Amino acid sequence: MKKLLSVVVSCYNEEEAIPYFYDEIIKTADDMKDVNFEFIFVNDGSKDKTLDILKDLAKKDKRVKFVSFSRNFGKEAAMMAGLEYANGDYVTLMDADLQDPPKLLPEMYNYIVKDGYDCVGTRRVTRKGEPPIRSFFARMFYKIINRISKVEMVDGARDYRLMTRQMVDAILSLKEYNRYSKGLFSFVGFNTKWIEYENVERVAGETKWSFWKLLVYAIEGITAFSTVPLVISAIVGLLFCLISFIMIIFIVFKTLIFGDPTSGWPSLACIIFLVSGVQLFSIGVLGQYLAKTYLETKRRPVYIIKETDKDLKKD
Repeated sequence: MKKLLSVVVSCYNEEEAIPYFYDEIIKTADDMKDVNFEFIFVNDGSKDKTLDILKDLAKKDKRVKFVSFSRNFGKEAAMMAGLEYANGDYVTLMDADLQDPPKLLPEMYNYIVKDGYDCVGTRRVTRKGEPPIRSFFARMFYKIINRISKVEMVDGARDYRLMTRQMVDAILSLKEYNRYSKGLFSFVGFNTKWIEYENVERVAGETKWSFWKLLVYAIEGITAFSTVPLVISAIVGLLFCLISFIMIIFIVFKTLIFGDPTSGWPSLACIIFLVSGVQLFSIGVLGQYLAKTYLETKRRPVYIIKETDKDLKKD
């Protein structure tokens, strides 16, 4: 009996890219005759005609399924919904913009079936077409998080990976609200093979990831998989207390020996601003962790589904 491979595709305003993606993934599915396919598209609150296109595809191809959110919940929520909706013995995560080449799937599948890997991930060896400033900060992020986290993050790793059902179930067992999938994939472990490939530019449409969104996402990753920022803020606070104690002793001796001059106000103002900045920074770091705890305790759903392909059969 043939195994089932689920292709999970997160979509947000991808009306231009979906037809190209569908044509490419169908070609790949036709080449992989030893496995059955299902294509699960997750509409993450798109404001264009993405949902209409998905409905049309579902009507003409029984392998196409879709999940549509009530609003935009973000890519992390979309990936989680796709994994929960997938029935496959093997599951892959892909983007609709074809930056995750479907032609790699046969090779990835062979590594799992023939070589016994639990997961085959992809990583870009170049960042061609990406702004230099974004590439620089991306490399710095991976260097920092690998130093402060116990979970290894692979530089250039994509969400595009093929996983066994066992690994997918392990990921779904992690019910946290604040999700950082790259870290979750590494956290659950399992034997992973990495495939390297050259960066591919979008086939259509525009990227939804601005520099600010990537920065926020990086902070999410750091606070989700490391408490080192809290330790750093505590060490800095202790260091400043020590410096202040030394300065007090110095001022007392200086006053007793040389008197009490009134000079030094500019330097005092600078010190006050510096210490205040460090305090605010430390409070901000603490606030990030408190905010995550606050969101987790609410137990709100990661996403809300408005409709799926099953609703089409009712009409």
